Amino acid sequence: MIRLDSRREAAALLTTACVLLLIAAIAPSFYSWSNLRDIALANLPLLLIAGGMTLVIVVGQIDLSVGSAFAVCAVCIGDLAHAGVPAPLLPIVAILIGAALGAVNGALVSLLRAPSIVVTLATMVAWRQMLYLVTGGAWVAHLPARFQWFGLGQTGGETLLFLCAVAVFAALVWCSGHLAAFRWLYATGSDSGAARLSGIPTNAVVFFAFVLLGALTGLSSALNAARFTEIPANAGIGLELQAIAAVVIGGAPITGGHGRLTGTLCGVVLLSAIGPALTYIGLSASWERAIQGAIILAAVLIDVAAGRAERRRALAR
Repeated sequence: MIRLDSRREAAALLTTACVLLLIAAIAPSFYSWSNLRDIALANLPLLLIAGGMTLVIVVGQIDLSVGSAFAVCAVCIGDLAHAGVPAPLLPIVAILIGAALGAVNGALVSLLRAPSIVVTLATMVAWRQMLYLVTGGAWVAHLPARFQWFGLGQTGGETLLFLCAVAVFAALVWCSGHLAAFRWLYATGSDSGAARLSGIPTNAVVFFAFVLLGALTGLSSALNAARFTEIPANAGIGLELQAIAAVVIGGAPITGGHGRLTGTLCGVVLLSAIGPALTYIGLSASWERAIQGAIILAAVLIDVAAGRAERRRALAR
């Protein structure tokens, strides 16, 4: 029998393939090397954050604060670059800052048992408001020349960013299938009570998921910031919704316990292609959100239908 996750992943892959083939038929120029390169670079942060969000959702939680944390990390490393911190150290600093912000969410959720949607909604507003109070909404401008592309030039910098993001995501995929700590995420999300009785430290597992997502958010902010000479104080707005959408489209139920990173990759590819494809097709970019919403709704309805069918088969046995 095909496992539930496999069916969801296959549906995500089929949907993505159909959309990409439709784009190829209507606007073949979309697949030019320069356009694909630009789309890939622009969505590397989404890939990493959606990867971390997958694990948080698998454990039965959610994080709405990643967009605000993304902005905090980016502005912090911009200020540190002004202060003379070497460019190679900035991603490490961003990872530590992101992990610390994730630890705040993880502690509140795992130790205080507060609902993650409430906690992360509060921190989303708090991080964004604190950043505005500190910066006054001003961008971090006049960054040192060595900051952009980490001083490697555009070609070398683009290659480094791409390889780094792909390597980290591939490592997540491998870890999720081979390491006990990652398998505990699925056990906790499926049935936290049973997982606790079997000896799994469920509170630590939830805390770990939030810290890992925070670290990936920090890394993604550093990789994204390195593409530009200025850092906007309002960076990352809407990023949390994109990440959650990619996870849901990839087949992970919002209730937790299931979900694969390869499915999330399909969701990221699909969401990344919609906006640019509309431009090539000649439609208004304002349709992007509507189409994304329709795809998400379809994915949720399919998931609900699949869950009901699975329960009926279980009762029949």
